Amino acid sequence: MTEPMVSFENVTKRYGTLTVLDNLNLTIGRGEKVAIIGPSGSGKTTVLRMLMTLETIDGGVIRVEGEPLTHMERGGKLVPADQAHIRKVRAKIGMVFQSFNLFPHMTALQNCIEAPMKVLGLSREKAEARAMDLLDMVGMANRRDYYPSQLSGGQQQRVAIARALAMRPKVMLFDEVTSALDPELVGEVLQVIRKLGAEHDLTMLMVTHQMGFAKEFADRVCFFHSGRICEEGEPQAFFTNPQNERSRQFLRAVLEAG
Repeated sequence: MTEPMVSFENVTKRYGTLTVLDNLNLTIGRGEKVAIIGPSGSGKTTVLRMLMTLETIDGGVIRVEGEPLTHMERGGKLVPADQAHIRKVRAKIGMVFQSFNLFPHMTALQNCIEAPMKVLGLSREKAEARAMDLLDMVGMANRRDYYPSQLSGGQQQRVAIARALAMRPKVMLFDEVTSALDPELVGEVLQVIRKLGAEHDLTMLMVTHQMGFAKEFADRVCFFHSGRICEEGEPQAFFTNPQNERSRQFLRAVLEAG
């Protein structure tokens, strides 16, 4: 059996007395595309933030390609990881946020070359060549010299996707990437993600409210409720015949709202 790309082993996250993730066990295969859905406050985004080490964990172990992320092995035991180890493992992961998070004082191209030059040590020439390939892929090559304030939300989000890809991650995380967009711009961003899935062997985790997209794009859907996975399965089966009562309630509410 091949090593999973990402695994959560009994991972717990608390904020004071509130348990946000409760002994989460989740394994994601290499190249698998997983949609994470559920009501607000169910722990969905926390899963992504812990993978990016933007949140600490209170119990359990997260592994990326079999290597512990927030821990390291020393003398046959797992101990809390130092920053160098975390940086090395986290380099395999890229994340696109709902709020774009582009540097406002940099053009689209500059946003995409900054980290590859500073973190990966690429020459400007190589970083620019890589960035232009990616901006072209997301349909933004002709906006390379535009600043974020000169771009629509959908265009900013496409640049953000190119920027994340410029670091050559093996795992891409998408956190509600269409939620800050006007409805007519949602399609253009989802189309880029479709293209990514078709043309690149990336493992992808996507927190989304776009049920139609999750059904069409994902290999597996995980429905979160109260810090646990209530139900998971192949999208067609989940959306047409959910087994859990809480899943059924959620889908009814979403479909009625839509």
